[in-house]
Amino acid sequence: MDYNQNNADIINEVGSGGFMNPDAIIKEINIKSGMFVADFGCGAGYFSIPVAKLVTNSGKVYAVDVLSSSLELVSSKAKLYGLLNVETIRGNVEVIGGSKIEDNSVDVVILANILFQCSDYNSLLGESKRILKDNGNIVIIDWIPDKVPIGPRFEHCVSQEDLEKISIKNGLKIIKKLNAGSRHYGMIFSVVK
Repeated sequence: MDYNQNNADIINEVGSGGFMNPDAIIKEINIKSGMFVADFGCGAGYFSIPVAKLVTNSGKVYAVDVLSSSLELVSSKAKLYGLLNVETIRGNVEVIGGSKIEDNSVDVVILANILFQCSDYNSLLGESKRILKDNGNIVIIDWIPDKVPIGPRFEHCVSQEDLEKISIKNGLKIIKKLNAGSRHYGMIFSVVK
């Protein structure tokens, strides 16, 4: 199946709700064939499924979530689209080692719409850093607090400014800001060496 021909179907299938365009965001992340990508808090596969098409069978997507129902949905969609490179993992990404992914094994970690649900940012970023290869990146996309009457409660959201402070505290540096839509912000981080 060709990625470009079927991407619109995939976006509609995973339920974008019109708030984000994963295709545009994925292009900015520069996902390539052969990459290994972890999607923390994968939900219904909003990013996992389109990314799996781009990394091809020479790459892999680890779809990690705490909910079995989300993982079953991602697994079903992967089968529907003939994607053999998606591994679903039930894990707690707020615990070091909780993703069950090997150290230094992924090129990109995606954290989309997960911060507002997180109680320990330091452990979440620590787990993300643990599994990254030396030149890997962490992509964070989340709700803009002042534009969330439809999304999570304002007090649960992390502003872009606060995330920048949290990332510096955790040894990360911003390498690119993403256009993540009208209700979200996005940034790509690398580990400070």
